[in-house]
Amino acid sequence: MATDDPPADIEDDSPFQAESEFETTMTDVYEDVIERWLLSPLRVLWSDYRGRLGLIVISIYILLGTVGVIVYPDTELLDGPRYVQAFQNSEYPLGTNNLGEDLFAKVIHGTPKMLKMIIAGALFGNSLGLVVGLFSGYLGGNIDKTLMTLTDTVGSIPGIPLLLILGAMFEPQNAYLIGIMVSINGWTGLARGIRSQVLPLRKEAYVEASQTMGQSTSNILIKQILPDLLPLFAIRLFGGATAVVNASVVLYFLGILPVDRYNWGYMLDEAYNNSGALTDPSTVHWLLVPIVTITGLTFALTMLAQAFDQVFNPRVRARHEARRRASEQEQIEEETSEDYTSQMEL
Repeated sequence: MATDDPPADIEDDSPFQAESEFETTMTDVYEDVIERWLLSPLRVLWSDYRGRLGLIVISIYILLGTVGVIVYPDTELLDGPRYVQAFQNSEYPLGTNNLGEDLFAKVIHGTPKMLKMIIAGALFGNSLGLVVGLFSGYLGGNIDKTLMTLTDTVGSIPGIPLLLILGAMFEPQNAYLIGIMVSINGWTGLARGIRSQVLPLRKEAYVEASQTMGQSTSNILIKQILPDLLPLFAIRLFGGATAVVNASVVLYFLGILPVDRYNWGYMLDEAYNNSGALTDPSTVHWLLVPIVTITGLTFALTMLAQAFDQVFNPRVRARHEARRRASEQEQIEEETSEDYTSQMEL
């Protein structure tokens, strides 16, 4: 029995046989990811004076904690003259204390440990709060009740007494462990906030469609719900970093954590008890150095937290994207014009 085969020209004209004029390579994919998740947010941050100031100050601290410890030598007891005031001696830019230690060297060599505490504490506390809030709000039922009961129980424990007990019991020396310890109950507020955001999101049409299609819970949480929670998570991440700095400084200042002569909290304790800065103006620099160092870091983190609100604002992102595309279009037009001019000259 004969069959009617479709003409060849109809097959060629079929839209399913069309081929794209452009071919996307892996390099293009990587460039798009870098542009979307790194360069574009940085441009938005840099356009805001708060983000610009925060990035500059944070970069200074990072340089101190990485390059500074290599370039600037460490200080030892009786390494120099006692009570040298700040900005009076080029060898000791921030002066010395009662033991002849270079205060600038102590600040530099105490920065890496503080940065490690911030990274460990902020990531641990906020990641735990994010996971608990996600599963509690999405799964609901008994899991929601159990997780929220645990969250409320941990959140009801007074923070400072808990840290005092943990510090006295374990006396941690590792910077990462100290960062986790000071964030042990700092995740509860974020967990509550994330849960309140997930509850309405799980009823959205696109989430219910994904459930109907049989997608896994992890896939729905990561691809459908998590992107809407990134603004809250990012802002709370910087807030958690600030809390880690303050809590660690307090514990070192009170003498709860083991003595670390490079820690800014211990430097503050030494200056408060031994400098006599309240009555002797010549030693006030010893007290001001750790105060200004701590204040500068927390101020930069606060500025970044405020500026990150602009990063996740779709109107601001769209405006910067339009400016970037217009700039690229102008550059292409200029190159085309130069090529045409050079051809005409030839």
